[in-house]
Amino acid sequence: ADANIPRVFIINKRDRERASFDRALESIHDAFGRGAVPVHLPIGSERDFKGVIDLVRMRAWIYSPDGDGKGREEDIPAELDAAATEAHEVLVEMVAEGNDELLEEFFAEGTLPVEHIVDGLKQAIQDRRLFPVFCCSALHNIGTGQILDQLAEILPAPTERDSAIGSWNGERMVRRRSDAEPASIFIFKTLADPFAGRISLFRVVSGVVRNDAHLINAATGTDERLAHLACPLGKTLIPVTELRAGDIGAVAKLKDSLTGHTLYDKAAPIQFAPVELPEASIAYAITAKSRNDEDKLGQTIFKLMEEDLCLRFDRDPQTKEFLLHGTGQAHIETVVSKLKRRYHLDVTLHAPKIPYRETIRASASAQGRHKKQTGGHGQFGDCWIRMEPLDRGAGFEFANDVFGGAIPRNYIPAVEKGILETAATGFLAGFPMVDFKVTVYDGSYHDVDSSELAFKLAARKAYKAAMLQAKPVLLEPVMRVEIQAPVEFAGDLMSDVTGRRGRMNGMETKGPTQVIRAMIPMAEMLTYQNDLTAKTQGRGSFTMEFDHYDYVPPAQADKIIAAAKAAGVHAADDDE
Repeated sequence: ADANIPRVFIINKRDRERASFDRALESIHDAFGRGAVPVHLPIGSERDFKGVIDLVRMRAWIYSPDGDGKGREEDIPAELDAAATEAHEVLVEMVAEGNDELLEEFFAEGTLPVEHIVDGLKQAIQDRRLFPVFCCSALHNIGTGQILDQLAEILPAPTERDSAIGSWNGERMVRRRSDAEPASIFIFKTLADPFAGRISLFRVVSGVVRNDAHLINAATGTDERLAHLACPLGKTLIPVTELRAGDIGAVAKLKDSLTGHTLYDKAAPIQFAPVELPEASIAYAITAKSRNDEDKLGQTIFKLMEEDLCLRFDRDPQTKEFLLHGTGQAHIETVVSKLKRRYHLDVTLHAPKIPYRETIRASASAQGRHKKQTGGHGQFGDCWIRMEPLDRGAGFEFANDVFGGAIPRNYIPAVEKGILETAATGFLAGFPMVDFKVTVYDGSYHDVDSSELAFKLAARKAYKAAMLQAKPVLLEPVMRVEIQAPVEFAGDLMSDVTGRRGRMNGMETKGPTQVIRAMIPMAEMLTYQNDLTAKTQGRGSFTMEFDHYDYVPPAQADKIIAAAKAAGVHAADDDE
């Protein structure tokens, strides 16, 4: 809505079971008002969907079941004549409402000729007063031909729209969508082709762009040469010598230009705001099925990330897993399909490991003494440490309160290193220890037998002794979750949030949609995509992002610790 552009609604999948044009139209009206007006009516429903009625010209288009997309024009079926007439009258009345001349003609004649309906509808769409509603079955190519013809007829050309708004050095700039303006283009899509490399799809916002033109990337400052311009037609790129304002074009092998970037004539700099994209809401651990594919997994996914800015790929430093983040399960599955189809790369997906952490809830003091005598020099290190809990997210702090040379200054870093190395393997279940402070305040040393290694091992013993008194606990990541679903499912979803140990943060109703905000432990969200789909008949969606770490309840903590021990995890072992 913020872009103030004309828009249309297309109700697809009219051939599906339980598909209802009236129900879909009612939902559109609830959300967007009566300005959404049908220009199509379906002929038949579900398996019997076979065509559409053009409410502008009051003619029916019947399509063959073989999906060739070639409809034949006929009279409106008798059983639909009354409904079509009523819908036509509503369309004509809505078109006339915003134009005084058409309104007078409508009152005088009771209707409008086709050419006046087309002109009035086009102006109403450009003024964003009306939003036409079409219907089709893209799978069987029913109605798609009519949609394309009518979009060309009633939608305004790019050059008829408002001027484009951009900025430069913080100043607002206006650029007319005209051939006479300096050249500027906006890249709205990037394709990673295994053979042609990176292909950038763009719209010419202003000016004329010719083959071998040089434009500057507003984001990187790179001079880009646009060689071999083309117009995309499906999967085919048709070579052209120039593109004008409003045209959609394609160019391959730009150096540093990606989706959302602006290229401009160096004499007239401007930058257009990129499209705001949804944040990734779900993550899966991903591994290559064969060792040969492991080396090219990251490189291949980064190619896909160039064309899909909603995709993220990283390695969890704690669990050591490679994680693929997307906007939903279907999004991730599509990426996996592309990996196999384009790059012949087979991967497996599984739920990621939960990056639990450990911390303490009480203060404790303990001594760590390491003494070992062998032939020649022995090993001796002795330190007293005080361990204290810190606020959540504080990490680790180390302090030296040794006075009087009880421990020489050059051995203090070895004490800190011993603590850190031991804390990295936790105490309860092998998870890293966080949010605690260690102060070394006393100890002793031997002139000959003391060494950095000895004090490091002494610190490890002091750490484990202190942990026995410091009430160690597990921490789990808690996610900030926002769920959107039809209002009728709100009760079940709130009960489900409670069942997942969630804490409600608020609710909001937006038309027929209920928005639920909650804090839910990550461990309870691993299968939520499938569960939400089942509970809302596929009509619900959610986003989540990490918020904070919190204590794991004792019952769950016992299970996690038992599972870690069963898996052979030994926390804070000595390696003396």
